[in-house]
Amino acid sequence: MNDYDVIIIGAGPAGSTASLILARQGFRVIALEKSKFPRFHIGESILPRNFPLIQELGLEPALEKLPHLKKYGAEFGMGNEPDTTRFTFDHGLLPGSRTFNIERALFDNMLMTEARAAGAEIREETGVKQILRLADRDVAVQLDDGQTLNARYLLDSSGQSTIVGRHLNIRRKLDDPNLQKCAYFEHFEKVQRRPGIEEGFPCIIMAEEGWFWVIGLNEKTTSVGFVCHRDFAKTIPTDSGQLGIPANGVLQWAVSRCPAMRRRLRDATGPATNQVLADFSYTCKPYAGDGYFLLGDAACFLDPVFSTGVTLAMMSATEAARQVAALLRGQTKPGRAAKEYIRYLTGSTGIFWSLIRNFYTHSFRELFLNGQGPQNVHGAVISALAGQVFPKPVWALRWRLVLFNFYRRINTRVALVPRRKPFSLLKEPPQELPQFTPALATA
Repeated sequence: MNDYDVIIIGAGPAGSTASLILARQGFRVIALEKSKFPRFHIGESILPRNFPLIQELGLEPALEKLPHLKKYGAEFGMGNEPDTTRFTFDHGLLPGSRTFNIERALFDNMLMTEARAAGAEIREETGVKQILRLADRDVAVQLDDGQTLNARYLLDSSGQSTIVGRHLNIRRKLDDPNLQKCAYFEHFEKVQRRPGIEEGFPCIIMAEEGWFWVIGLNEKTTSVGFVCHRDFAKTIPTDSGQLGIPANGVLQWAVSRCPAMRRRLRDATGPATNQVLADFSYTCKPYAGDGYFLLGDAACFLDPVFSTGVTLAMMSATEAARQVAALLRGQTKPGRAAKEYIRYLTGSTGIFWSLIRNFYTHSFRELFLNGQGPQNVHGAVISALAGQVFPKPVWALRWRLVLFNFYRRINTRVALVPRRKPFSLLKEPPQELPQFTPALATA
């Protein structure tokens, strides 16, 4: 006899969302979380497409009790330019929604609490040692303590651990070396912000070597990070003439060479070293199969430039829960459920993959920072960045994104917009900031 209807590995946004939905429908659900909540996590800017789901799940009252910043748009700029291009989501091709930035420790813990309240069993500090069986209506896992759990279906929301992906040997890094990135980040206070509703605008500052994020999380705290190629830190020249600096000093090195970032952080206080997250980007295909569905980062991990993480996690969890509920009720067949889920995830993430690849071309940056174009192609890009690709991107969005990409290719040869000189951190002399001086001294 099965212990549960569904075993869910991981209780982050994907796992807790699936647990919440399935438990509310009366299914026996257990989520196995290796960490103890609340715990720190990156990915703090939530896309507008996610906010209606928060409301549909009845989570808005719980969210409003947590410190956060309302998010109505975003800003992008070059590292050597004094101003940025800003837009609000209601300027998108599709109707937008306000959303929010928040510390993930608080947000994830809220989702877990709500899932427990709905009747899901959630075990923290419980790791999965191995998968014993993985078949339709018959799955089993062994925990780190040796206990075996049985269920009818398994949902993997284990994030970058990709437990099912590794078990099936289907985890693959992308062939494109430009998408193999590393992020260096920390939280600061007293970071300069824009006034009014633009206070919550996530800011992306671009350079040839990578890009920065600046995301206000609440009244005091701002998340700051730098994303670059995973091997970049090894190639940075030091004062001694050698190559390579410590990983925990890369954010400081980059900020000291970026005028736009120095302005934002000139009065900031925070750590002199940074945290590190590597191993972008991969996929684990197929996203569903005999007895399993892969959710969020356990299915694929995208470059974080457009803040897709939480939205992809919660939207994929909603669709997976819908398919599993139909399977448990005998309302669909396993092959059909897997096929529909794969189509759902592939169709939505395909748009993001394309935008991410284009983002790293200077021509895309020139066109996007121009702020306007024919046939409302910029509105299409804004809507895609807002996450308006679920359950699938509409035709009006898709053809405009194709057109924007066509303009991008032309712009590499013929200037369609005013040219912007590429900005290189390596060519910029450093100017140390007080909070960074200790780390720079050791680099």
